[in-house]
Amino acid sequence: MRDRYSLIVGLLFAAIIAIAAINTLENKDEGTLGLDKVARRWPLPEFAVPRAAGRLEGDANVAQDDCATAQTPCAERREPACRIDTPGAIRVCDLFERPLVISFWFSHGGNCVEEQDVVDRVYARYRGRVSFLSLNVRDDRDAVRELVRSHRWRMPVGYDRDGAVASLYRIGGCPTFAYAYPGGTLQSASIGELTVTQLEAHVDALLRATRAAEVG
Repeated sequence: MRDRYSLIVGLLFAAIIAIAAINTLENKDEGTLGLDKVARRWPLPEFAVPRAAGRLEGDANVAQDDCATAQTPCAERREPACRIDTPGAIRVCDLFERPLVISFWFSHGGNCVEEQDVVDRVYARYRGRVSFLSLNVRDDRDAVRELVRSHRWRMPVGYDRDGAVASLYRIGGCPTFAYAYPGGTLQSASIGELTVTQLEAHVDALLRATRAAEVG
C-alpha cells in the first residue's frame, strides 16, 4: 500500500509540474518558481493573508501598491495589500526588513505537512536574523488550524484560501521555497522536500548573498 501511495503521489506531482510547464510555454513571460529562470532580483509581489490559526476569514489581498508598474492586480478598487491595517492579517511587506524565506505548501500531495516541521525547526534557529512565512494554499481552514495546533508550529503560518498568492508567485509544486533579500527581491527559489541541513544551507546562502549585496 505504501508503494502504491508513493506512486500515486509521484504521479500527482509529475502532473502538477507538467501543467506548470504547459502554462510556461503558453505564456513565455511567466515561468514556474523554482523550476524556471526568474529575472535577477525579481520583486516579490505584495500580498496580505489571514493568519492560519486566527479568526480572520477571506481571500488574500493581492492588490499592488504601484499601479503604474505592477503587472499584477492593482489597487484602483482595493486597498493595497501592504497598506491594510486588519487585525489577524499577515502582510508580506512587514517581513521585508530581514532576509525572508516563504514556504508554499498544501496537504494533498507528498510530505508537505511534515516539511513544515523542518521549516519550523530552521525558523527557531534563525529567528531574529531571517523572517519566515509558511503559506498554506487552498486546504480546509479548520484542518490547517488543527495542523498548526497539533504540530505546535511557532513560525508565522498564513492561509491562501483561493490560491491567489500561489498564482501570483507562479507556484507549480509542493513545497516551493522562495528566498528573498531584505526589501523583498528574490535571491533564489527551490521546489521539493529539504532536510533541516539542506534548508539551513539555503538560508546560509541567502545570508551570505545579503552581506555581499550590502558590501557591494
